[in-house]
Amino acid sequence: RHILTARGTYEALCNHIKYGTNKGNLRSAITIFPQRKEGRRDFRVWNAQLIRYAGYKMDDGKVIGDPANVEFTDQCIKLGWKPKYGMFDVLPLVLSAAGSDPEWFEIPPELILEVNIRHPKYPWFADMGLKWYALPAVSGMLFDCGGLEFPCCPFNGWYMGTEIGARDFCDANRYNLLEPIATRMGLDTKKSSSLWKDRALVEINLAVLYSFQTSGVTITDHHAASESFIKHMENEQKLR
Repeated sequence: RHILTARGTYEALCNHIKYGTNKGNLRSAITIFPQRKEGRRDFRVWNAQLIRYAGYKMDDGKVIGDPANVEFTDQCIKLGWKPKYGMFDVLPLVLSAAGSDPEWFEIPPELILEVNIRHPKYPWFADMGLKWYALPAVSGMLFDCGGLEFPCCPFNGWYMGTEIGARDFCDANRYNLLEPIATRMGLDTKKSSSLWKDRALVEINLAVLYSFQTSGVTITDHHAASESFIKHMENEQKLR
């Protein structure tokens, strides 16, 4: 909490990414910057997550990359960041220190661990060129600690497979890959009764888990996460 500049914030966030990623053996972490004070404007990370992929809206209305980040990508470009127009371009960090104008900083590529997505049964999955970053670090939330407010407090855990497979890759307002993958699987996408969505979704989630696990990157599946929460809840009730 001694940091007073955007450059200092950037260096601390790079340390957070390196520590949390830990070469794939992810560690839960939180970095807390100066608290909100009367008469002083906030410290802030403008990114919703420390690592996210750009989204570019083209003249024909189509989006290259992640549609969830189109607006933020536009702001980065206005600040001077150079777009690459790829499907998986890591956005810069946009930071304000004590109310200073936002500044952007490129994250060093060597700090960003990404996993190429492949499938244990379908070799063509690798040909799609899909990948995802290892570290889910939320940076757009405020930490309220007994009335003390910390508006700049990025934190991370690790992914549950469906967050990437079901949401990031398959949501209609994200990469929207469900139908293209179902088509490659040879499924009948013309009628819902073929359950093509269900069958494709299982294989996409399997591909994500397989890719992370074989790359030595921490991830959990939704069944293990559910069981862990139930055990936690039972322990909490015993303590009461």
